[in-house]
Amino acid sequence: MKDFPSCFGENGVQVAEASSSSETTVTKIAQNLVTCVYQSKMHNSSYVIITLTWTKNLMGQSLSVEIDDSNSECLCKLDIKPWLFSKRRGFKNLDAGSKTINIYWDLTYAKFGSSPEPITGFYFAIAMNRELILILGDMEKEAHKKIDATSLAPNAVFVSKRAHIFGKKAYSTRAQFCGKGQIHDILIECDTMGMNDDDSCLLIRIDGIPVMQVKCLRWKFRGNYTILVDGLPVEVYWDVHSWLFDKLTGNAVFLFKTCLSAEKLWGASEDESWSRMLSRVGQSQALGFSLVLCVWKSE
Repeated sequence: MKDFPSCFGENGVQVAEASSSSETTVTKIAQNLVTCVYQSKMHNSSYVIITLTWTKNLMGQSLSVEIDDSNSECLCKLDIKPWLFSKRRGFKNLDAGSKTINIYWDLTYAKFGSSPEPITGFYFAIAMNRELILILGDMEKEAHKKIDATSLAPNAVFVSKRAHIFGKKAYSTRAQFCGKGQIHDILIECDTMGMNDDDSCLLIRIDGIPVMQVKCLRWKFRGNYTILVDGLPVEVYWDVHSWLFDKLTGNAVFLFKTCLSAEKLWGASEDESWSRMLSRVGQSQALGFSLVLCVWKSE
């Protein structure tokens, strides 16, 4: 559990002394934020890190894009606010030194669930020096008609996903643990209101199947456990200390992490490959995918 945070990254919310109304406001804002990180390997064997942050608040929905090189130097940043400014389809050309970056998006018919991240009806793509480095969404054919690139087969892997979710005793989200693998439903059930220590319990289900149960949670409020997803081991870390002992903030953190060797990562097919873990959690040098959930209680 070394370096496991109370909430993740720069978007973590810390409340020291606040009224209940302020806490509710912060919680609702935090709920509507998802950060996805991708690593794309170029044809010259260099790579870039792409961070997308999807946000929804009272002003509308927006998308922030940051592209860093392998030395963690920022190449460019861009904020797209299609709902606020009614610009749901667009193109942006950016100069980053010797690199030319083209960003394409169409969110006109995008469909959303409870998350600010679109589910279907959209595309988002990035090309660097006329090499496609990332494409997302289910409208790839439409995107390819717009993209000016000599290479249309990006070698990108999903690094990590960090999200806020909200609920009372049950908290649900979806996760895709590898490139274009199966999307799984994750349900976290937690009862911390038992009359004694033996009543508190944490249960995690994947696609409706129980995969992990922790009893006597007041004594085991932090820990880790290994589960199997798609036949591969996934390490689960949890920290529910705030739920049990700090009623002011009322948030818990869960980390799902899996690893593979670099050889298997780049040598596997697109459906089999796992992404390099570059999330802020622990700054591990291991390869794999990480899902970080900051979970908020609502009364």
